[in-house]
Amino acid sequence: MINEHMPFIWYGGDYNPDQWDEKTIEEDMRLFKKAGINLVTLPVFSWAKLEPSEGVYNFEWLDEIMDKLWENGIHVCMATPTTAQPAWLSKKYPEVLPVDIAGRKRTHGMRVFFCVNSEKYRERAAAIAEEMAKRYKDHPALAAWHVANEYGTYCYCENCQRKFRIWLKERYKTIENLNEKWNTAFWGRIVYDFDEIMLPTELNDDYRFNPAIQLDYMRFVTASTKECFENEASVLRRYTPDIPVFSNISGYIKKLDQFTLTENMDCAGWDNYPTPGDPVSIPALKHDIMRALKDGKPYIITEQSPNQQNWQPYNKLKRPGEVRALAYQGIARGGDACLFFQMRQSIGGQEKFHGAVISHAGREDTRIFREISDLGAELGRLGDICLDGRTDAKVGFLFDWDNWWALELTSGPTKDMDYLAQVHKYYKAFYEKNIQTDILKVTSDFSKYKIIVAPLLYMMKEGLAEKLESFVENGGILAATYMTGLADENDRCIFGAYPGKLRKLMGLWVEETDALFPEERNSIIIRKKTKHLKGVYSSGFLCDILHPETAEVIGEYGKDFYEGTPCVTKNVYGKGAAYYLGTEPDEEFLEDFVTEICEEAGVHPLLESEGRVEICARENQKGQVIFLINHEQEPAFVKLGADTYENLLTGKTINGTLQLNSKDVAVLKKR
Repeated sequence: MINEHMPFIWYGGDYNPDQWDEKTIEEDMRLFKKAGINLVTLPVFSWAKLEPSEGVYNFEWLDEIMDKLWENGIHVCMATPTTAQPAWLSKKYPEVLPVDIAGRKRTHGMRVFFCVNSEKYRERAAAIAEEMAKRYKDHPALAAWHVANEYGTYCYCENCQRKFRIWLKERYKTIENLNEKWNTAFWGRIVYDFDEIMLPTELNDDYRFNPAIQLDYMRFVTASTKECFENEASVLRRYTPDIPVFSNISGYIKKLDQFTLTENMDCAGWDNYPTPGDPVSIPALKHDIMRALKDGKPYIITEQSPNQQNWQPYNKLKRPGEVRALAYQGIARGGDACLFFQMRQSIGGQEKFHGAVISHAGREDTRIFREISDLGAELGRLGDICLDGRTDAKVGFLFDWDNWWALELTSGPTKDMDYLAQVHKYYKAFYEKNIQTDILKVTSDFSKYKIIVAPLLYMMKEGLAEKLESFVENGGILAATYMTGLADENDRCIFGAYPGKLRKLMGLWVEETDALFPEERNSIIIRKKTKHLKGVYSSGFLCDILHPETAEVIGEYGKDFYEGTPCVTKNVYGKGAAYYLGTEPDEEFLEDFVTEICEEAGVHPLLESEGRVEICARENQKGQVIFLINHEQEPAFVKLGADTYENLLTGKTINGTLQLNSKDVAVLKKR
């Protein structure tokens, strides 16, 4: 578990007591206990109050809050407040402020508005982290350290330029090697010294800036941010080696390679803010990605909104039961903490209309407070029943930040390239069938899986092709798509036909790829009918013109000059098979295709349902716990088979068929 001294689901969220008077804080303690809050995160944004001038600290107010929380049985996730540096720091040392891609020096006032490579920023951040560690290392309320907040600022200052050159020299060793890897002979971009390399800003080029340089810059920003985290984390660990240390990840996860960033964190934590109207499979996918960051270990949901957000285009209220359903979705998929932003609604600032557990009304009879209190009581009853629970998935999805960045940096074949959306399209087909999935790194062990899906595996990293060959040869099923096997780790296209190193495994080669207009459609005509694939399906986005070698043709294009040529194939390889989807199929095809390959691999959902119900399970030393969540407006029914279960939320024994009403949840354990 995250902290072995806290064998329960963490429940609470961000608290900012420096905004409130003593009377309000006392009332908050009463309301927190009523809502079942057992942990709060503080003081995320309080650097200016804690250090009003350089080296002068004011911790007395925080001491009082810490003691008061502990008196009321509430633990603290202590955040270093370094996400929002004080004005005196920005004024006295302007080098801490970032420079944007257009070369503009940013002014003070926003959070996460600092250069992660600024030595002065790191110096002062480490200093306040040390003061906090010394002061609170023995405080009984301390449960975890939360470093900064939502890293992700890109900076293009002279210091970053200098450090980028150093990073490149460490990576490539010689300028000759760099020129080769970046293919600088194109457009006459050869450099003869590392000091000649410039950051990829708007000032020295347009969208055609060398994508290899942009890719390495994104890697560099991740490495720099990881160093910035370690700058504080190493201090905290020196004083409190047994307290977990982590940082929270923004819901916009593309900016930093989270696999790399979280390597030295004790756990992963992320902020779940789905956009109103998004299918619930999108946060499900992101939860699964977060679970992958620490190779299946539980993670912390560090933020989610108890009601509406305030910074989205349309800030819809959470419908009755929606907060509970989304909270259980995170727990069901690996979260051992259920935290909100924020505990009491701010009366001013950018997020004054952001939802909170305690609204501006300050009342306990509001709809949201009642829902939060009911949820807190339920989680209290669950105790440690699912803590440290793992997901036993037989389907894995390959996911890689380098691949994401490189795919979207490349010029062509379409401006609509969106890696996460493409991954979600295929993920959703499994989600709809309640087939549990793991997100896999390219370095993951593939041996426990029966199916691996590799959407748009554009970048072929060293050793990956051989791992996939071995996986299929030993009986696995691989599903690959268009834009597979085109480039190496430096975004250099392969010599020879695509999909490069996977050509033998896929049993085909790709001659060219057609990009369709958004409104343009082609079709997939099934020529070799199977149990589930038959008839005609719609397709779009991209169309590979491919040539089977050992692969069997399953589907052909229905029109255009490549009408009648293959677009879906299957290649038997060893004991397994590799499927290739040369065009983006519609949802109907994916529904049938997933059914087909799951039956072929012997992969089944945990339980059958009538109507949409999210079904997933976690398993620990106490056994398996199954979560059933109805996110929809209509009732749904889950068939429990011959087994008898206890609903841990109600204490009732159930068998046969269970009805779940709209937004309802059940947590089952077999009797």
